Amino acid sequence: MGQLLLNKVKKFYGNFEVLKGIDLEVRNGEFVVFVGPSGCGKSTLLRMIAGLDATSSGDIKIDDLRVNDLPPVKRGIAMVFQSYALYPHMTVFENIAFPLRVENMEEQKLKAKVEHAARILHLDQRLQQKPGMLSGGQRQRVAIGRAIVREPKIFLFDEPLSNLDAALRADMRIELAKLHRQLKATMIYVTHDQIEAMTMADRIVVLNAGEISQTGAPLELYHKPANIFVAGFIGNPKMNFLPVTCTAVGDAGVTVDYKGKTLTVPVKPRDGVVGQALTLGVRPEHILLASGDISFPVTPSVIERLGAQTVAYAPLDGEGENFCAMLPGNVAVRPEQTLQAGINAADCHLFDGQGIAFERRVSLTDIDMNLFTASTKG
Repeated sequence: MGQLLLNKVKKFYGNFEVLKGIDLEVRNGEFVVFVGPSGCGKSTLLRMIAGLDATSSGDIKIDDLRVNDLPPVKRGIAMVFQSYALYPHMTVFENIAFPLRVENMEEQKLKAKVEHAARILHLDQRLQQKPGMLSGGQRQRVAIGRAIVREPKIFLFDEPLSNLDAALRADMRIELAKLHRQLKATMIYVTHDQIEAMTMADRIVVLNAGEISQTGAPLELYHKPANIFVAGFIGNPKMNFLPVTCTAVGDAGVTVDYKGKTLTVPVKPRDGVVGQALTLGVRPEHILLASGDISFPVTPSVIERLGAQTVAYAPLDGEGENFCAMLPGNVAVRPEQTLQAGINAADCHLFDGQGIAFERRVSLTDIDMNLFTASTKG
């Protein structure tokens, strides 16, 4: 088993509250990813689960056992760090075997465990080499192998791919996803890279300023963010936010005005919002050229040609951040060339003055709502 329960977990450094009462359940066999900006508390929370940092208050339970006062070695967890933390003078075999030697495991059993982990990680031909002879990805696999041989209840990963180049990160994402399916183990993974989160997670936990902003399956967070922070954090490039005013509500949704143009967004209306300032959200990949329910002129200042897509960034009057449109790669656009950016109401999100999302009636190409449920990768 590998079930984790966090109940009102807090962490203080002096008078500074780093974590503000975290409640979370991680089910046995789940791959859960913690994401959020730097300083949000995600690595601190992982270290508290591991037992490397003490909790200030609240309970951490693993398989119904309160582990707050247990040392890391007694918690049934294994942690893989951002730095590989390998012993350079030891072979790959000895690095993987190290935690088993600490436990004084019988040699034949130790050898079988190390060779099994090496086969899983495609390191069986490297066991007699030393870390200095390996690539970054191979070194990280050695660190993961050292965790596998312990047969932990829960694997903890603290930004394990951040030291790798882009190509190796992509390869290792695939390897970790395969590893999860093969081991069927509970894994908790910390990253600031939302691509890692979206591609590997059964469930994502978005942290902001020491609190959980939202938890859910990757597509749930993408299509139905609970608030403006999650909407802006999940998705790359980030969502565009436009200041609008509510002019009417009705069965069809909430009607807003943007620079003299009206749009009825298909969200559940609320009482008392007519006349209020709201925020309209639309993702760059949903921007159209010269079509849509409304359109308005934008003049890109920067064009990024990525092959399959072309990304255009344009300043908008009175708004601090650039407006972004992700267009097909064959679109002929140039810097300083004015375009008509179009928006369809069905693609839009709407947020109130406190940044809370209006409940959205998802209609993007009749999305299969089953994709919103977690644990769909197995």
